[in-house]
Amino acid sequence: MTRIPSLVAWLLLMAMGAQAAPFAYITNQGSHDVSVIDLATHAVVATVPVGRSPAGVVASSRAGQVFVSNPDSKTISVIDMRRQAVVATWPAGDGPVGLDASPDGRLLAVADWYRHRLLLIDTRSPDGASTEVPVGQAPAGVAVHPDGRTVFVAERDDDSVAVVDIRSRRVTGRLKVGSHPFALLFDGPRERLYALNVQSNDVSVIDTRRLTVIATVPVGKAPYGAALARGGALLYVTNQHADSVSVLDAEALKVVRTLDGFGYPEGVAAHGDRVYVVNWMDDNVSVLDAATGRTLTHVATGRNSRGFGSFIGTPPP
Repeated sequence: MTRIPSLVAWLLLMAMGAQAAPFAYITNQGSHDVSVIDLATHAVVATVPVGRSPAGVVASSRAGQVFVSNPDSKTISVIDMRRQAVVATWPAGDGPVGLDASPDGRLLAVADWYRHRLLLIDTRSPDGASTEVPVGQAPAGVAVHPDGRTVFVAERDDDSVAVVDIRSRRVTGRLKVGSHPFALLFDGPRERLYALNVQSNDVSVIDTRRLTVIATVPVGKAPYGAALARGGALLYVTNQHADSVSVLDAEALKVVRTLDGFGYPEGVAAHGDRVYVVNWMDDNVSVLDAATGRTLTHVATGRNSRGFGSFIGTPPP
């Protein structure tokens, strides 16, 4: 009599372990869908139709959901990580692009490119109820501070980064950076924000405690995405127009190597000892060894893959 409950418990634990595998969610602008890659096998395990021309993505493991911006549909698609299917579609201004979620997954911050607004969406609301905060011209990348109280917004056409207080719903500060900042990446342990400037081909490094630019690091042409790897020791930056990836020593803020052989690389993320680079022209993801930058394999995705944002997440058990 005791063997059956033990077997059931074992099977449940196995199922929970399988659910807890990390996945990469790659937005495909040309095929209007999301490729779901199992990082344990580097195989596409699902293709999820979303809105038109998906670009931005953030996988919130705490919420068990993936949020995808569809600029041409003016919507946000919500993917359930367990089902790998869209469970909600929310309106999102006139052109949602970059987005990020609070650490608890309850707040989604979305840059509305055409209306120059930051949308703050309550993810617990079935219809995606939101409030709007006016920001600068052509807001693109978004980064929510781990404390859940502040959102940073890249104001591309103003060459600046706005600091938005979530509680008061207003801009409380603004910093000038390089030319046309697009992506933002927050470095928690160092309390830094990296702003990737696609026109001046460099990265502005912001001390978020003092709200001061402390360094400007030249990289390749048109830097688009960034990710910290090797426990935060290395900063990987994709360079769209150079078909390359710059690898920086994140402490010294110096380029230590430049990797070639990519096809208009855009999104990039790291997990464990691997780095994942999304190639827009090649319709695939390059899997790199984080320590050396060596290409290990490629994973075919949909058409015109972007992966703009934190696209790796783990479903909650």
